[in-house]
Formats: sequence, structure tokens, C-alpha cells
Amino acid sequence: MRLISLIFASLLATPALSCGPDTDCALGERHYRIAMPDGHDGTTAVGAIVFAHGYRGSARGIMRNQNLRRMVSDMGLALIAVKSASDDWVLPNSPRRKDVDGSVEFNYMDAVIADASSRFAIDTDRMMMTGFSAGGMMTWNMACHRPDMFAGFVPISGTFWLEAPAECAGPVANVIHIHGDDDPTVPLAGRPIADTHQGDVMEALDMYAAYGGFGPSATRNTERLACKDRSNPAGDILNFCMFEGGHSFRSEYVKFGWETFAGSGKL
Repeated sequence: MRLISLIFASLLATPALSCGPDTDCALGERHYRIAMPDGHDGTTAVGAIVFAHGYRGSARGIMRNQNLRRMVSDMGLALIAVKSASDDWVLPNSPRRKDVDGSVEFNYMDAVIADASSRFAIDTDRMMMTGFSAGGMMTWNMACHRPDMFAGFVPISGTFWLEAPAECAGPVANVIHIHGDDDPTVPLAGRPIADTHQGDVMEALDMYAAYGGFGPSATRNTERLACKDRSNPAGDILNFCMFEGGHSFRSEYVKFGWETFAGSGKL
């Protein structure tokens, strides 16, 4: 009996062992999941990609994307999958939530990073946030309201609800927006949803370009992406990349974002 009690006490004393890619890391009534790179020694600090799911998504669903998991692991990075409290993120001007300021989600993200970096060997200076669809909306809001939390932000197929904020918090963030050129779910100009409207991607980019003092764009093409790259005198990045197609996600877009930031010395 004493041996069983000691084992139980030991398990309670090591909460890091109780969560990971297949088990929730509890944060009060919220949670997240994390996958360290394969073969990680448990002590060497590694960079991280934080991924926000789309509408009705989950941290578990993100971790079930084996292609994403394998890619991030091969990059030597941790994958942190965050989870909304209900079906969707509570963001300004979102459906039936026009009067919220988003602080509940921003505070949750603060808590996730603090908790993950205390449980796991995470280099908080080498973190990038990304997300698809509603997760892209979450990513844009984080870039505006918590810009110093991540070295770069890659919103995919999602922007602000209704309209871009009048102003953002400093410092200026590094942002790469990726979007399909024929997206019917989140069109570039947005569409009505319930009692609100999706925002216009170009308006968001124009707002941030003015806010960050970004100059004219330069064209750059990859195999799948047609990009318009901007920078400012401080060397910050604001890129807009389109792919042919609709509302779809490829893991390679996440890698493209990380490698772009890394190649510019941001990570």
C-alpha cells in the first residue's frame, strides 16, 4: 500500500508527464496540447509553432494532423495546439459578440505560453503563431494586441471580423497573410455571417502597412504562392501571399512562414 501511495504521489508531482499531444494540458476550464519534436531530450530549449484551430475545431484535431505533426517535428520545433472555450474564438465583432474586446482569448494565450514554457523546454524567443480560418482571425488579433509574444504571425484564410481595428499595440509585428484567391468560405472581401460580417483582407493589410510604416511591395513567387512582400525601415515584415484555390490548408504554408522569418533573422 505504501508503494502504491508513493507512486501516486509521484505522478501528482509531475504534471508535465500528464499532458502532451494525446492528453490535454489543463488551464482551469481551458486547455491546450503540445508535441515536442521526436527524440527531444527533455532539456534542450526548442522553438515552437502555436496553431489556432478553425470554427468547431479542437486541439485534439490539430494533433491528429499527422502531416503537420511530422513536418514541425522534422523542423526541430514544438507544436502547441490551442483551443477555444466553445466552438469559436471570442473576438471583437464576431457573431453575437460585437461588444467583446478579445481580452479573454488574449489572457488565455498569455497563460498557455507561461504554462507551456514552465512545463517544457520552450525557447520563447523563437515562437511563431499561425492558424487557419477562424484560427487565422485569432492570429491577426494576436498580432494586433499581443505583438511582442511571438517573433512572427502567419494568419491563413482569416482576418479581423467586420473591420480592422483603428489601432494596434506596439511593437510592430512581423506578419505573413496567406489566402486562397477563390475562397468562398472566407472571401478576400469577406461575407455576412449571422449579425456581423467577415473583414476585408486588403483593408487589414492596408491598416497594418500604415501603422507599421511599411513601404511598397515587391513580388515574389514560389511553387504555390504568389507573394507581395513589404518591409519597413526597422526591417519588419508584412507579406501577402495567395495560392490558387479556395478555403484549404497545407502544412507547407506553415513551414514557408517559419522559413521566411528565419531567413530574415526574426527567429
